[in-house]
Amino acid sequence: MIKRGAKPRISLLISSPRSNASLALGLECAFIIKGISFFSVSYSTMLWKTNRAVWRAWRSWKSSPHSSTACASSGPGPLDRSEELSSVLTPKPPHTPVMLKEVLHYLDVQPGQVVLDLTFGGGGHTKALLNMVHDVTVLALDRDPAAISLARQLAKEHSGRVKPLLGRFSELEALLSSMNIKPGSIDAVLLDAGCSSMQMDQAQRGFALSKDGPLDMRMDGDRYPDMPCAADVVNTLDQQALASILTAYGEERHARKIASAIVEARRVNPITQTQQLASVVAGSFPAAVVHARKDRLQRPAHVATKTFQALRIFVNDELNELHAGLRAARSALTPGGRLCVITFHSLEDRLVKRFLQGEDLSNLDHFSPRKQGKRDLVEGKRDVGSVDWLPLRRKVIIPKRDDVKDNPRGRSAKLRAVLRR
Repeated sequence: MIKRGAKPRISLLISSPRSNASLALGLECAFIIKGISFFSVSYSTMLWKTNRAVWRAWRSWKSSPHSSTACASSGPGPLDRSEELSSVLTPKPPHTPVMLKEVLHYLDVQPGQVVLDLTFGGGGHTKALLNMVHDVTVLALDRDPAAISLARQLAKEHSGRVKPLLGRFSELEALLSSMNIKPGSIDAVLLDAGCSSMQMDQAQRGFALSKDGPLDMRMDGDRYPDMPCAADVVNTLDQQALASILTAYGEERHARKIASAIVEARRVNPITQTQQLASVVAGSFPAAVVHARKDRLQRPAHVATKTFQALRIFVNDELNELHAGLRAARSALTPGGRLCVITFHSLEDRLVKRFLQGEDLSNLDHFSPRKQGKRDLVEGKRDVGSVDWLPLRRKVIIPKRDDVKDNPRGRSAKLRAVLRR
C-alpha cells in the first residue's frame, strides 16, 4: 500500500569487496514528487554482484529531495502427442509464446487437471492448453490489468475453464485463498518471467527504447498511481545509486559513465521519454560504439538495452517477485505436479536454478560469483535436484534455431522443468 508523508526503509544486502560476509543495511530513501514524499514498494533488494562501485554507491546513499516528473499513465522421454501439438501450433497467432511445444510437453497436462499460469500475458500458452486438453481449468494470473482484460475475454469464450486473477506473485497466496483453493491442489504451474511482448509493443508503457513514449515501465499499469515509475528513478536518485542499479540489475560495465550522463542531462531537462533516455545513454559513448554491441543473433544491440533492463527490474521489484512466485508455486503444487519456468536473462536464470537446487536465497553469498570448485559442486547437485524438486531434464532447455528465426524475442529464453516431490 502507498503511504504518504513517511520515509520508508529500503533493506539492502551488500557483499563487501573486502569480505565474504553479507551486510544488511537499512537505508532511507524518499521520492519527492509534486511535493509529496512517498515510496510505494519496500524493496528487499538483493545485490549479488560483488563490485566495489556497488559497495561505495550504496554505502554513501543520500536521501536527496530532487524534484521529478511523474509518469503520465500508463515428462522426459519422446514426445508422444506430436499430432495434437502440431494442430495447436499450426495457426500463427498475433502473440507468439516462447517454446510452446516444449512447455506443453513438459507440463504434460491431462484432462480434468488444474493449471496455474503465473504470467498470462498475451495468453499464448493458456490458449494452447485449452485447445489441446479437454476439461482443463486454467488459473490465469497477471499483475497487468491489460493482460487480465484479455484473460476475462478468454474466460467468456471458454466458460468455466479460465479464471482470471489480477495480482503479483507475492499476492498469489491470498488470491488462491479467496477462491478456496488449498495449498497442494494445483497439478501444473507455468512461470514465464520478464516483460511480455504485449508490454514491449505498446509505446505508452515505456518498456521499449525503440518506441518513443513516457518513461513508465510499471507492469502494474495504473493500479498504483503513486507507485514510482522509471522517470521518477532517473530524475530522483543520485549518481552513485543509479550506477548501483545499472550494475546490479543490468550487469552494465559502464554504469558509472551512464549514471553520470543521466545526472548531467536531467540538470537541463527532466528525462521523461524513452528515446530521450536512450539518447542520453548513447551520448555517453563514442558514435562508433553505440551499435557495436551484438545480441545472440549477432544483430546490432543499442547501448541503452541494459540500462532499460536494470530500470525495469528495479521499478517492478522483479527479482523479489520472481522468488515469491517460485515459493508460491512450490506451495500450490500437488506432489507429482510439474513446474516449467522460462527466464530471459542471467539474473533470473541464476535465481531459478539455485531455488530449484534447494538453496537458501536469503543469503547473499548464493548470488555472488563462485570459485570453480564450488561451481562444480553445484553442477553435480543439479542432477539429483533437491528435497522439493526432481528435474525432468538434466540440462536447461533453449529454443531451437528455427524457433528463434520465427520469434527473435525468445532467443535468450531458458526453460527449466521440474517435478514436485
